[in-house]
Amino acid sequence: MAAYPNVSVANKYARDIVDGKIVACRFIRLACQRHFDDLKKSLDKNYPYKFDRDLAERACKFVQLLPHSSGELAGQKLKLEPWQSFIFCSIFGWVTKKDKKRRFREAYIRVARKNGKSFFAAGVGIYTFCADGENSAEVYCGATTMAQAKKVFTPARQMASRLPALRSRFDISVWTDSLTRPDGSVFAPMAGKPGDGDSPHCAIIDEYHEHDTDHMYEAMTMGMGARSQPLTLIITTAGSSLESPCYDKDKEVKEAIEGITCNERLFGMIYELDVGDDWTDPKNLIKANPNLNVSVKYSDLVELLEVAKQVPRKVNAFKTKRLNIWVSGKSAFYNMEQWKAAEDKNLKLEDFANDTCNVGLDLAKKLDMNAGIRLFTREIEGKRHYYCIKPKFWVPEDTIHTTDPKLLKTADRYQKFYEMGALEATDGAEADYREILASILDMQGENRIDEIDIDPAGATALRHQLEDYGFTVVDIRQDYTNMSPAMKELEAALAGGRFHHDGNPILTWCISNVIGKFIPGSDDLVRPTKGDNQSKIDGATALFNAMTRAMLNESSGGTSVYDEEDVAC
Repeated sequence: MAAYPNVSVANKYARDIVDGKIVACRFIRLACQRHFDDLKKSLDKNYPYKFDRDLAERACKFVQLLPHSSGELAGQKLKLEPWQSFIFCSIFGWVTKKDKKRRFREAYIRVARKNGKSFFAAGVGIYTFCADGENSAEVYCGATTMAQAKKVFTPARQMASRLPALRSRFDISVWTDSLTRPDGSVFAPMAGKPGDGDSPHCAIIDEYHEHDTDHMYEAMTMGMGARSQPLTLIITTAGSSLESPCYDKDKEVKEAIEGITCNERLFGMIYELDVGDDWTDPKNLIKANPNLNVSVKYSDLVELLEVAKQVPRKVNAFKTKRLNIWVSGKSAFYNMEQWKAAEDKNLKLEDFANDTCNVGLDLAKKLDMNAGIRLFTREIEGKRHYYCIKPKFWVPEDTIHTTDPKLLKTADRYQKFYEMGALEATDGAEADYREILASILDMQGENRIDEIDIDPAGATALRHQLEDYGFTVVDIRQDYTNMSPAMKELEAALAGGRFHHDGNPILTWCISNVIGKFIPGSDDLVRPTKGDNQSKIDGATALFNAMTRAMLNESSGGTSVYDEEDVAC
């Protein structure tokens, strides 16, 4: 491995993360584990990607020939820290087996301020501009303002200015607002939307959390169609808007890292605190600041932390900029580490032939997702255990393949679930309840169904058809009265190891989207809601329907004074 010192450093960093030798948040551990999992997959001839050590090493060596452009280290060569080596090796080392083109088309790096983001991005920019084997490479640094865009471009320009050997080797001309090469390659900052004629080979989007819309992102990526191995690098800290495109991208990346969705072309590293971490505890600073005591001093962060603890108005700024926490992002209700721990891939329907089964249905959407959740119960040592096996999800075919710009993100996620075999497509533009009925009849053929628990806001005709087939159907209104006990029971069952599921990716996604809305003035009653329209919770609400009955074993489909507070799924 002496021939690949940077690759060795990168792999050691990832291994130390996975082994717990380096303190890191859950998503960094999962991202590193993904690397090792993919290395194993690459041994399979049918897996389309491989890790090319030569390409990874080359990229790392190249960037470390570049000089610091400012500060105490001005003029000295860059040195990649282990975490940076891992990112560089991942982005440039993973390629397709077929033609050795870059695997990852998009890289998302979220890390706290003062952790060397701009220099890192500048290194990526220069490499893709002149050393990536792309003719007429167009590299753009995009931001909301030209001043922000130049925070990446200016270090790159200064690096080129300080290296006559680099300029000579690649015939680089240094201009005030661009770098150019005779083959038409250009490296330049950009504010606003790129022109129609632009075809980025590499698009660097800095501080994406400051973008109100995804116009720049969409324009940049759409212009990459003619490139053989384009790269979009998003590098940012957390922000304060749930409606920002960055928050949406953050969720997309986390879902890919967790394996909720399958996106082999997306790479992500998110340095943040874990859910439940005490933001006032200095020991957690390392999770958001991998460059601690390199570019950002521990003592400085502790000092800023103490100020934030004493001055409330400075708390949010400290959380977003120094701890990389989305301050206004509503907190997820469930601990997803507990949910992951409850996963059991060995659960089989045939093992529950004699167990009580409730099927929860959420059928409120004609143009969107409908859900059917099988929930079995067992009494073990005086405690009730729940088993969720082979849930069903249905979406109209037209919704999966929609071209409506407002629905494209959701449609893309549905397509991935459909390709995984986790989602059933019903014919046409609306939910075909005949196909859903047929699926439920198939369920009955696989195991006994004691009761179907359904939201009465759903398909009335289907409800009657189910009764005609002899099913016991119970109405469960999705209000505070019915949802609160079920939500809390699931929380308790996960914590106590009493809930078990087979790892269905759609249900996992739905559970991760659940946000608890408490009745004003009370912490006792809660119902599920979601952060935005892209975050579906239909599978979760169907589970709550089944759980409401499974935990009571008696009729509870009555009315509530909060009936007007129906869940908006």
